Amino acid sequence: MRRNLITAVLYTVVTTIIFGLVYPFVVTGLAQLMFHDKANGQLLRRNGQLVGSRLIGQSFTAPRYFHSRPSSAGNGYDAANSGGSNYAPTNKKLIDRVAGDVAVLQPEHPGSGVPVDLVTASGSGLDPDISLAAAEFQVGRVAAQRHLSEDAVRKLISQHTEGRQLGFLGEPRVNVLMLNLDLDRQTDLP
Repeated sequence: MRRNLITAVLYTVVTTIIFGLVYPFVVTGLAQLMFHDKANGQLLRRNGQLVGSRLIGQSFTAPRYFHSRPSSAGNGYDAANSGGSNYAPTNKKLIDRVAGDVAVLQPEHPGSGVPVDLVTASGSGLDPDISLAAAEFQVGRVAAQRHLSEDAVRKLISQHTEGRQLGFLGEPRVNVLMLNLDLDRQTDLP
């Protein structure tokens, strides 16, 4: 019995050291060496200032910017509180919020539908991308605010469009932060 107990304790200590310390340090070290940018959250800096991450959405509310999906992650795009609202499609709070968002967005394009991803949060609440339909919906507003032609704005959207993953997963999408940073560069905004 005593021998079995010693074996069990030693096995627990050794596996804890291997899988709790050595393995995570090795994987982290390899990630830092081989994929430094990705391992550090693909953080973006502009003029030495951190402006965001390619992987985490953020709120853009000024009319000159493309707007992201709504976030239900904590206090808006809070990575520490990632998650959806978990409201059912028939939940009154969700229905009222979506109806309110549609009412705010509808004047941009009277008589046409508002793309669903502009009024619904993603499962994580941190999605950095919008659909091509959501980007197209905002072209007129952004072009007018930036004093650019709609064709110039569409060209930027096209340059920032990412295709389906592995050629068949998901839908084409546009990273909102990358598009807005490029718009700022094009129009020389700080």
